[in-house]
Amino acid sequence: MAQEPAGNASAAASPYGTLPPASPMATRKPISLPRIQEMHTRGEKITMLTAYDATFAAVADAAGVECILVGDSLGMVCQGLHSTVGVSLQDMAYHTESVARGLRRAQGTAWLIGDLPFGSYQESKEQAIRSASVLMQAGAHMVKLEGGGWTTEVVHFLVERGIPVCAHLGLTPQTVHALGGYRVQGRGDVASEQMKKHALALQDAGATMVVLEMVPAPLSAELTKELPHCATIGIGAGKGTAGQVLVLHDMLGVNLGKNPKFVRNFMLDATSIRGAMEAYVAAVKNGSFPDDSLHAW
Repeated sequence: MAQEPAGNASAAASPYGTLPPASPMATRKPISLPRIQEMHTRGEKITMLTAYDATFAAVADAAGVECILVGDSLGMVCQGLHSTVGVSLQDMAYHTESVARGLRRAQGTAWLIGDLPFGSYQESKEQAIRSASVLMQAGAHMVKLEGGGWTTEVVHFLVERGIPVCAHLGLTPQTVHALGGYRVQGRGDVASEQMKKHALALQDAGATMVVLEMVPAPLSAELTKELPHCATIGIGAGKGTAGQVLVLHDMLGVNLGKNPKFVRNFMLDATSIRGAMEAYVAAVKNGSFPDDSLHAW
């Protein structure tokens, strides 16, 4: 009687999921910039979650999340830092590559965004493209950077060279010390007008997405209407944005501190992590999350 090839036996008994069975073919088309723009145009909410490793990225993709952000928030939830400032470009490349591998292994179709960390793009346009190239080569489809005003030139430089860019306005964690803490941004006529000016300039520079963090809900809704070519993704910015993003650990209720006001723990009514992610996707799509009376300013 012929013996089973050793390779098959080792594959069947492979530990830690290192050689899983082949994944089924993807049931949705790959998410692309044109698809994101189509969703934005027809008013379908865009869902985004952070992920930092292969397994959670694959689960998020299977749960129907359209955009996965490898956020520099990994510094706080994975490395135990007090802010995102200590995260390096090497850290971001490692985690972006891990997430990209997970999506490939699961035949995932999500749009992958990599955060440019503090100090990797502030020096010059040339520094920014070198840093962006590292994340793109690690598997990102798009890079994200924080701030308005001076970043407009950087965004234009990157987009002109074929690198999609997601901007980030409002509370920008990399500059939290300059902002005086984790505070709502864009309150008052002067601050709101400056944010509008920055948002429009970033759209004109070619940014196709912009995260609005801890921005008053009425201002976020107004910006969403004024940015037809740049999808707004809210986090603590109300339900009037084109989409929503949460930090994975926050929405699973496993972070190291108290959940911010804008977070909902989707594990409370779920029986699995994938179930919690699916509930998040459904709640964003049907408009039940966020609830402006609970999660916004």
